[in-house]
Amino acid sequence: MPKKENNNMKTKFESGELLLLRAIKGVIIICCVFFVNRSYAETGRQNNSLADYKKLMAEQQKEFQLQRQIIAKQGKELERLKLRLDALTNQAAENKQAPVKQASSQPQVVSANDNNEPSTLPKPLPSKPVGQAPPGATEKPRPPEIPRLSDTVGGVLTRKGKIVVEPSMLYAYTSNDRVFLDAFTFLPAIAIGLIDVRAIKRHSFIGTLGARYGVTDRLELEFRVPYVYRSDTQRSRPVSIGAGVDETFNATGNGIGDLEFAGRYQLTTGSGGWPILVGNIVATAPTGKSPFEVKFVQAQGVPGATFPTELPTGAGYFSVQPSITALYPTDPAVFFGNLSYSFNAETSTSIGKVNPGDTLGISFGMGFGVNERSSFSLGYSHKHVLDSQVNGRSIKGSTLDIGQLLVGYSFKYSPKTTFNLSLGIGTTDDAQDVTLNFRVPMTFDLI
Repeated sequence: MPKKENNNMKTKFESGELLLLRAIKGVIIICCVFFVNRSYAETGRQNNSLADYKKLMAEQQKEFQLQRQIIAKQGKELERLKLRLDALTNQAAENKQAPVKQASSQPQVVSANDNNEPSTLPKPLPSKPVGQAPPGATEKPRPPEIPRLSDTVGGVLTRKGKIVVEPSMLYAYTSNDRVFLDAFTFLPAIAIGLIDVRAIKRHSFIGTLGARYGVTDRLELEFRVPYVYRSDTQRSRPVSIGAGVDETFNATGNGIGDLEFAGRYQLTTGSGGWPILVGNIVATAPTGKSPFEVKFVQAQGVPGATFPTELPTGAGYFSVQPSITALYPTDPAVFFGNLSYSFNAETSTSIGKVNPGDTLGISFGMGFGVNERSSFSLGYSHKHVLDSQVNGRSIKGSTLDIGQLLVGYSFKYSPKTTFNLSLGIGTTDDAQDVTLNFRVPMTFDLI
């Protein structure tokens, strides 16, 4: 019995061992199947990623080819523009050496396709101009626009075929105190004769209608007709007779003033760093009331003192003033200067032949553009009047120095209308205390 039991137990042990081995084998098979399936899955995913990469690479290659085509097209366009610029530069250089001639044949036209690209590269231009010059190729630089400070400084030349009508109103105020001594002294403190002390206040209003015409783009002519109204108030007291009351005398004068004719020509273009030079000439005809024709009367209550019955509206003599103006643009400012010399003609009067002294003038300053419609300028003007002569003899003390500080402002109301206001402040005793000038130039087309 014990032996039989042992055999049974051995058989059971072997059966259990066999079952364990089978179980282990099954687990191993399952694991192998799992890993194989996983490997297949990873391989599938890798294959899918590789396909995506290939697809993305193909798209990038297409995009790269498209960019290359665009770059090549832009390179052709750039080359065409460069050739055209070189041709225009050569033609502009030739135009400076020789005037442009109008050819009888039609200008050369380069054919183009639907994409507005030339079918062939443009041929080099001939050595001489052919056809019409490109717009602006021969246009000369023009003087810059600055507020007008005087008849010779400021503004731009009128373009060819245009006329500028310019009404203006000028107001001037002068106050002057003077002492007139017509006596002799035998002691330093005693004078025998007339000592006249006067205080003079003068108001002047001058309305002017002017017209400027552009003969060419570099030459303009101007004509001005002024109407003058003046009012003087003189207060006088003769010191030598011990008067205690001032005598006041008022006088006025009005009428047409002296007619003015002017011409301006642009001498240089301002190329090569040089300033723009403009030549000016202004001629004045004595059409107004001459001061040598004014009658004087004896003042009541002031022995020996005389006063005018009316005031003159003109200078009483012909004058010609040539000048030259230099303009140097430096964006946004424009520097300017002017030199002038006025020849005053001799005239015959009731006291003999009077030769007014000639005048030397200089002015300079700067104009500044605030924006496209507004600008202002600041300058100084000085005139030195030489001694006058009567019957060939110089009048001592008749030399005058007239200095003014000038401030101007300009506003472009419309493309054809501009408002211009200038202010002058006297800096010397002989100058007017203050002047105000308001101009409204209006441009019209005649051609």
